[in-house]
Amino acid sequence: MPSLSILEVTAPQTISPEQIDRIVWNQHHDPFEVLGPHAIEQNGSRRWVIRAYLPGAQAAAVVDPGQRKDYPMHPVHNPHFFECVLDTEELLNYQLRVFEGGHERVIYDPYAFRSPLLTDLDLHLFGEGNHHRIYEKLGAHLTLLNGVPGVYFAVWAPNARNVSILGNFNHWDGRKHQMRKGPTGIWDLFVPEIGVGEPYKYEIKNQAGHIYEKSDPYGFQQEIRPKTASIVTDLSTYQWSDSDWMEQRRHTDPLTQPISVYEVHIGSWMHGDANLPPLDERGEKAPVVYAADLKPGARFLSYRELAHRLIPYVKGLGFTHIELLPVAEHPFDGSWGYQVIGHYASTSRYGTPQDFMYFVDQCHQNGIGVLVDWVPGHFPKDGHGLALFDGTHLYEHADSRKGEHKEWGTLVFNYGRHEVRNYLAANALFWFDKYHIDGIRVDAVASMLYLDYQRKPGEWLPNQYGGRENLEAADFLRQTNSIIFGYFPGTLSIAEESTSWPMVTWPTYVGGLGFNLKWNMGWMHDMLDYFSMDPWFRQFGHTHVTFSIMYAMSENFMLALSHDEVVHGKSNMPGKMPGDEWQKFANMRCLYGYMFTHPGKKTLFMGMEFGQWREWNVWGDLEWWLLQYPAHKGLQKFLRDVNHMYKAQPALYTDDFSYDGFQWIECNDNRNSIISFIRRAKGSDEFVVVVCNFTPVLHDHYRVGVPEPGFYQELLNSDAADYGGSNVGNYGGKHSESIAYHGHYHSLDVCLPPLGVVIFKLSEQDALKARQLWEQQSASAIQASEQSGH
Repeated sequence: MPSLSILEVTAPQTISPEQIDRIVWNQHHDPFEVLGPHAIEQNGSRRWVIRAYLPGAQAAAVVDPGQRKDYPMHPVHNPHFFECVLDTEELLNYQLRVFEGGHERVIYDPYAFRSPLLTDLDLHLFGEGNHHRIYEKLGAHLTLLNGVPGVYFAVWAPNARNVSILGNFNHWDGRKHQMRKGPTGIWDLFVPEIGVGEPYKYEIKNQAGHIYEKSDPYGFQQEIRPKTASIVTDLSTYQWSDSDWMEQRRHTDPLTQPISVYEVHIGSWMHGDANLPPLDERGEKAPVVYAADLKPGARFLSYRELAHRLIPYVKGLGFTHIELLPVAEHPFDGSWGYQVIGHYASTSRYGTPQDFMYFVDQCHQNGIGVLVDWVPGHFPKDGHGLALFDGTHLYEHADSRKGEHKEWGTLVFNYGRHEVRNYLAANALFWFDKYHIDGIRVDAVASMLYLDYQRKPGEWLPNQYGGRENLEAADFLRQTNSIIFGYFPGTLSIAEESTSWPMVTWPTYVGGLGFNLKWNMGWMHDMLDYFSMDPWFRQFGHTHVTFSIMYAMSENFMLALSHDEVVHGKSNMPGKMPGDEWQKFANMRCLYGYMFTHPGKKTLFMGMEFGQWREWNVWGDLEWWLLQYPAHKGLQKFLRDVNHMYKAQPALYTDDFSYDGFQWIECNDNRNSIISFIRRAKGSDEFVVVVCNFTPVLHDHYRVGVPEPGFYQELLNSDAADYGGSNVGNYGGKHSESIAYHGHYHSLDVCLPPLGVVIFKLSEQDALKARQLWEQQSASAIQASEQSGH
């Protein structure tokens, strides 16, 4: 044993062997009751006893930094349980000198920092499910206590017998940093002198003593798969440069703005070369993360590389937003991110949290919003995740009839448990708060709302009223949306809800779920079914095109052609279209043209913009090489032009959700498979006229009624030669004729190209004349009414 300078005589043992054994065998719910400093009375005077459990240590001493003294500690009942009694009235930040394995180290005693950082208010709000920023209290947080830097850990595990922190700092030994259990089931401990970059886990013992090693549910970063530890990080270090964007967003109603979304899985949009590794925020080489099952040497692009490749591409195509498939940490690449294991951690595949912040910041500086897919509907069964977190069904239902999606092999959150609901609702807020995102697209909402979702009779339990609706999930969604819009006005919450659940996008105060957009799954199915028909048969399926207008204003809809439509044997967009290659691409231009003029916001999945032939493959790149061919290059150019036209015409986006913004001209010409309609701007008399020909038949003279006389400029023609079309058009526009048609006093004789969409707008000069004429007629009518006494 090393020799120690004995400056104080130790007192007799002050604790029972039973108490020591509870520490040694890791069976104490509050190690602070035994370890650390304790005031005692001996011989009528106040003294301090300091106890430490140091597995592996041969000797130990208490170090008083102020007096520069060592006070030897003596083993008690166990060779690694040490105790020392100090004859002093005041005890400041002491340290422990530990001798083990022939080495000496001086450490701060974690059990000397006794005050929990969670307040009674924190515990109360979390217990009732209303602690909106609980992520700032639970998890791992850099903290300065009594002038000593370190990390404060807190985790909710109410049914655990014991919880310890594991990490390199204690050689992953669960005996060394045993946590304290609070009255609400939250365990906490401050670990001095560790910081950013430390990997850690929680060692959780259930009541039977079985051990579970878990990642931190509130951890902000995780190791790169296949490793599974959480990593201590500081999200406050990034310096944002998007204040103008954020301020403008607060004062903007997104529903009156153009929203055209490019949906991206960033792990398969494009890959990099391992010989050219990415750079981190300091400009140094970052770790290379290889993409599984790809050609040798292929690696993922980093968030920073994507900022300089993806953003210019999306901006050039004219999209207003990028939607990312889930970026929360997930263990399996092939899940596309939808089996989340770290809801508060941006995946480390593509870099650090600060790297992802840089990506979002760059999007904002380039005028592009960022949406992320959010998955509160289910979670995987991986052992290091939320499943059986404290040895019991804590986050999930115990009964598999409510707690498991057998088809997906995942578990369902227990939305009726306040702390679980708080975990999820705060997580939604977290991405807006810490990462400045502009919206979430909530995945698989129908699976949350229905207790019998993809379940056979006898495999599900009804609600308290005997129905199939998951009332707790509905309440959770209302709570989450209320929180998001309360803190972050001007943002988006989009539901992927595939049923007719009522009032999905209605406000919560009238009983709605509180989303502000919903994917229009009906429109998507109808249109893809329609466009898969041979054009001759489309006359018999004409209602596929027109039916969506019947319900288009019942919700705030977003038209989405998403990743789900180009996987699992469904083919990609060209493969869905009939005819030869020319007709396939004309059909796609026709579909996109109708999509961008139909009421509702827009979402298009990557690769659709240039007509990728192959189904989306999560393991590979998009087929960028196709852009050498005119048909693919032309489709991409059409998509760019239709995006820019869409953003330039208020009639196409300011009034998407009322019938004031839409008017049929002719919707019953099923024999020709032609529709025509008007889109009107909100609060303005501005309008555009849209005519769609869904067959490859040319119509040289097709008459369309219009509301005002004048010259109608052809804003866009999907059959233009630049797009790969036959270049049939109207020479830039058409003058109206005083021939009444379709209920209007004026009409256009248009040349309607095969499989084409043409969009017209009254010239500004003629629009001004029409406005002046309308004002004169209105004034005359008012004057006549006043003169007649009415």
